[in-house]
Amino acid sequence: MIANQSGSYGIIPWHESMKIRSFLKYVEIQTKLASMISFALGTVLALYRYQKFDVENFLLMFISLLSFDMTTTAINNYMDFKNAKKRTGYGYEKHNAIVRDNIRESTAVIVIVVLFAIAVLAGFMLFLNTNAIVLIIGVISFMVGVLYSAGPVPISRTPFGEIFSGIFMGFLIPFLSAVIHVMDRNILVLSLDNSVFTLQMNVAEVLSVFICSVPAVTGIANIMLANNICDMEEELENSRYTLPLYIGKQKAIFLFKMLYCVAYLSVATAILIGIVPITGLLFFITLIPVTKNCRAFEQKQLKAETFALSVSNFTIMNTALILALLLGAGIQMLY
Repeated sequence: MIANQSGSYGIIPWHESMKIRSFLKYVEIQTKLASMISFALGTVLALYRYQKFDVENFLLMFISLLSFDMTTTAINNYMDFKNAKKRTGYGYEKHNAIVRDNIRESTAVIVIVVLFAIAVLAGFMLFLNTNAIVLIIGVISFMVGVLYSAGPVPISRTPFGEIFSGIFMGFLIPFLSAVIHVMDRNILVLSLDNSVFTLQMNVAEVLSVFICSVPAVTGIANIMLANNICDMEEELENSRYTLPLYIGKQKAIFLFKMLYCVAYLSVATAILIGIVPITGLLFFITLIPVTKNCRAFEQKQLKAETFALSVSNFTIMNTALILALLLGAGIQMLY
């Protein structure tokens, strides 16, 4: 039973409780762009550095990643719905699909379970095609994804949300999406011999992927940071003690700008040491719109008006890097 718009309570029929539009809003499908761009970044990096592309592994990871990303968002919205102390305002009545579309609570839970099951099945099939290290990283990522929004103290309600989201979505996704195409390169291998586990790591290759992933790491961290800056008052009312509440709004905005500087420095470094092709210089064209967006966000921090600028910056920067790598891979194939 849930409250309808008039405030009365009643049973919402199944066919009315979860329409396609409501489902897409519940899982916030528009926010999946971040994980999909990170996934594409690792894929094109494998094409450029290793000239490899495994179709089956690509599809399995795509299905698992998209399903799990939708799962974590649904969990986050469900937990916000269950734990919200402030029951009025933009963040609750308009942003949360469970309230806005009168989604039955049992339906919301079933969606989470089904999406999680699809993610686990596709992920397990990917493990069977690859090795144990992919399974371990996948399991850890699943655990962090769930704990980000659920558990006794959800990560999203702490000052560490930006770090966890940046590392796991910005680095581990590109890393896995690159490695699954080149299992024969033994970039990261876990073996068992006479009851002894041995981890072998090609440090140079892991660092190369990390340096290329910095724009994704900082971009995703900034999406979370911008969201928390815009919601500071509401976060405090709902006992979500995020990073901006600890360091203050002005320092949080300064950090927001500095993280983009780190991204540009990483790409410049990657070009200088040969990890990214010379076509990576195209990436620096994005300085123009990104700088403009940063100035606009610095002037006004409103969820409904300027939060989307952080998403725009992430998309612009990482799409440019993906295109630069694709162009480099194309030139490499021709010559």
